[in-house]
Amino acid sequence: MKRNYYLVILIFLIFFAISFLTNILGSINPNVSDSFALNGTMTGLLPFSFFIAYAFMSIPSGMIVQKFDEKKSIVFAWILAFSGALLFSLFPVFPVFLCSLFLIGCGMALLQVAIFPLLRVAGGEEHFAFNSVIVQLVFGVASFLSPFVYSYLVTHLSDHQTNDGLFVTFISYLTPHQLPWVSIYWIFTFVSFLMMAAILFIRFPKVIRKEDEIVGAWETHIELFRQKTVILFFLGIFAYVGTEQGIANWISEFLRTYHGFKPEAEGAVTVGMFWGMMTVGCVLGLILLKIIDSKIVLRIFAVSALIVLSFTLFGRAEFALIGFPALGFCLSVMYAIIFSLALNSVSKYHGSFAGILCTAIAGGAIFSLLIGKLKDIFGLQLGMMILYIPLAYILSLSYWAKPIVKNATLKRENTSK
Repeated sequence: MKRNYYLVILIFLIFFAISFLTNILGSINPNVSDSFALNGTMTGLLPFSFFIAYAFMSIPSGMIVQKFDEKKSIVFAWILAFSGALLFSLFPVFPVFLCSLFLIGCGMALLQVAIFPLLRVAGGEEHFAFNSVIVQLVFGVASFLSPFVYSYLVTHLSDHQTNDGLFVTFISYLTPHQLPWVSIYWIFTFVSFLMMAAILFIRFPKVIRKEDEIVGAWETHIELFRQKTVILFFLGIFAYVGTEQGIANWISEFLRTYHGFKPEAEGAVTVGMFWGMMTVGCVLGLILLKIIDSKIVLRIFAVSALIVLSFTLFGRAEFALIGFPALGFCLSVMYAIIFSLALNSVSKYHGSFAGILCTAIAGGAIFSLLIGKLKDIFGLQLGMMILYIPLAYILSLSYWAKPIVKNATLKRENTSK
């Protein structure tokens, strides 16, 4: 089939928008907490409301896409995101924010399920691996940029004497003066509307799924959940996303609480660098995976993360400013390796298994909430120590995983010739 370059570019833009919307919470959490007078547990409800949507939507999303096709599903996903962003932009109160985040999370879960099969068809199956890597890079770039957009908006909206131009002036009319951070959700509203409108006018190719990409009935998922391997890898993805979001969502608050840095300045920059270094680490990981077994790569990065986390939590301010981005670097390869080890450890039902693994993204909800609760009892520093548990589990996974198919290294490729 001829490659559809316009659609491939659109898919990259969709992933950029997904990441831009998904990973902003870490930057705005301190401002949200101050605006609504939240304790740690209530602050933890913010990422909980977003990521718990993956637990509800991931498996049903696969069934929705297969019944209604990719285009209709993607449009519906953006309608959900648009509705959530607009709802909170118009009514910026805490209960509405929780509902808004859940709606946006449902939309993002449906988008991620719908997009990958479409990318395989539009970009050509033989280029799927390469395009998937570009997706990861695009995802990282958007996560890197969104905290800086937030910082720019809050800084300029707070300074009423500065002539900021037509765009910021327009946003200022829509945003409550006492809640300048709400402006980022007006941006999300505009982005969601533009994506929804663009998709309506683009012709999508017919996606014919491979046998192992088809999402089975509920009975298939129940059968998979009875397998020990499936449960163990489910916990692996749960642990990874819990670690990633447990760090990202509390970086800015940690820097403010223990080192006195401003959330809209140093906090936002550090969150951006966390995601930026994750992108850099992804590139290095690709190189290492061509040389070393994926389990060993995972082991190296997991041990490094445990060491860096210790210096970051208990070191001086400069350690924290460097340590959080370094943690992003350490986490960079984990999701892809755990996901590939999981799918390569079962012989069938890969589509259904992928849906189960996406459901485990709900780990981002649980660990962020746990850290918030522990913050109220013991303080944020000790609360974030819970992250040693999922990192230790990921390290153990690098020892016990027994994939049927191992990653192709240069040495294995030469041996097989």
